[in-house]
Amino acid sequence: MTGAAFEDFTLDHIDVGPAVVRVRHGGTGPPVVLLHGHPCTHMAWQKLAPLLAEHFTVVCPDLRGYGGSTVPADQPDHVQMSKRSLARDVLALMGELGHQRFAVVGHDRGSCVGFRLAMDHPEAVRALVNIGGPPIGDALASADAAFARSWWHWFFLGQTEKPAEDVINRDPDAWYGGQPDYVSDAAFADYRAARRDPLTVHAMCEDYRAGLTVDRRADDADRAAGRKLACPVLVVWGTDDDLEELYGDPVAAWKDWAADLGGCAVQAGHSVQEENPAALGDALVPFLLRTVEAPRQR
Repeated sequence: MTGAAFEDFTLDHIDVGPAVVRVRHGGTGPPVVLLHGHPCTHMAWQKLAPLLAEHFTVVCPDLRGYGGSTVPADQPDHVQMSKRSLARDVLALMGELGHQRFAVVGHDRGSCVGFRLAMDHPEAVRALVNIGGPPIGDALASADAAFARSWWHWFFLGQTEKPAEDVINRDPDAWYGGQPDYVSDAAFADYRAARRDPLTVHAMCEDYRAGLTVDRRADDADRAAGRKLACPVLVVWGTDDDLEELYGDPVAAWKDWAADLGGCAVQAGHSVQEENPAALGDALVPFLLRTVEAPRQR
């Protein structure tokens, strides 16, 4: 599949302190930042971003360790790839672009970063959209055989006894697979270049190692303290993904975290934003517009 890459968007590399972030941004209106998942880059939003840019200022970064952003040096407990560290990058990036308060849309691992950003920085996040996953702590606490069978990669990538990098780097093209028909040539070329970089592969594994350790502890601490998200939350999932199989009602997984909570399914698999961007945009635009002036929960 062919497709133009982010027409009328600006490509920048912005220093946010611990990392230099590759980012595309465009559009006008209230700001919204889109956070991609594994094993992708900001190009995952290539189709959705122009639709949202008709209403919003849209910011699409590569998370640290992914794509064209800085691959951080290893730190104890994998904290360099913790969702808290990645969330701080996004907060700093939005500040550098002049956005002190904004909405967050996250997919896959990006949804975990979005959750941590909204939890740690409620003064900055006016709305949160989660696409494709529950909070890390909850997912691991309730993990059973079905979860392990479907999401086995969490544990393969996250373990350290036999590092996954040794397997993946032997043939990254074979490991990650070919180009799905819903992924544009430009996006796949960007993904493929990143996946062929051993440093990026290591950072992506460290993302999952952080998930099993420091990220889970952060989520568990918030739950134990009774903390909730202060902003409206929309949960979105693909009808052909496995969230309903694992959780029944994917919205219910968030009921203890948010007072203002809604959800909807979109006809798609896991990569909703690439498989059915028009339907996803139809779901996101009214929610995001509603929350522009929504008061924060106290």
